[in-house]
Amino acid sequence: MRKELKMSVADQHIVIIGGSSGIGLATAKMLAEQGAKVTIAARQREKLVQASVSIEQQVAYDVVNASVLEEVQAFFKRVGSFDHLVLTLGSSEGMGDFRTLDFTMLRRAFETKYWAQLQAAQASLDYLRKDGSLTFVSAVSARTASAGAAGLATLNGALEAIIPSLALELQPLRVNAVSPGLIDTPWWSGFPSEMREAIFAQITAATPVKRAGRAEDVAQAIAFLIKNTFMAGTILECDGGARIR
Repeated sequence: MRKELKMSVADQHIVIIGGSSGIGLATAKMLAEQGAKVTIAARQREKLVQASVSIEQQVAYDVVNASVLEEVQAFFKRVGSFDHLVLTLGSSEGMGDFRTLDFTMLRRAFETKYWAQLQAAQASLDYLRKDGSLTFVSAVSARTASAGAAGLATLNGALEAIIPSLALELQPLRVNAVSPGLIDTPWWSGFPSEMREAIFAQITAATPVKRAGRAEDVAQAIAFLIKNTFMAGTILECDGGARIR
């Protein structure tokens, strides 16, 4: 008889870089509630302290700038061996009409999200459990067409393009990604309120579920990819159906 499949993270060590707010924080809360040992990391100590206080279960935190190779290498050396890595690093830059798109801004977005996630993933490999999991977070802009989102499509498309190759190269480590749609998180805090409201109204009206996503929606998708040991090389869309609008 086959053994019962148990999808549990209890007592497993999960590291979340970008875990001080938004999707990363929601994921940390969810996994800690399920019994995982969680370490969150980000660039700002104050935000990490606030995040750790907001989580009822005890979590560890550490400061790291994943854009700096020496910092991320030192971070994983401090962490030591662990089971799963979640990369929720993002950038609030990259939107804009292509005719006037600021490529210096787009390069910064690549440094903050694309290169930082790759660098952190590479630096983790000597410490990450060989048959554990590595989960990236991209965005649905990688495969949907929206005016003003060419920069974001380039950024997230580049990130998603590497998932299948890494899943093959790093096996039995399971490499996956979650591709969120419109999610109501602090990512939008830098936008003028009128612009933000207009974008939300337009997208939610065209989305089958008729609402913006919550950080907890994406956290559930990330937790699923961590726990389901038959998921590899997958880009899991969590977008309320935005890709088919």
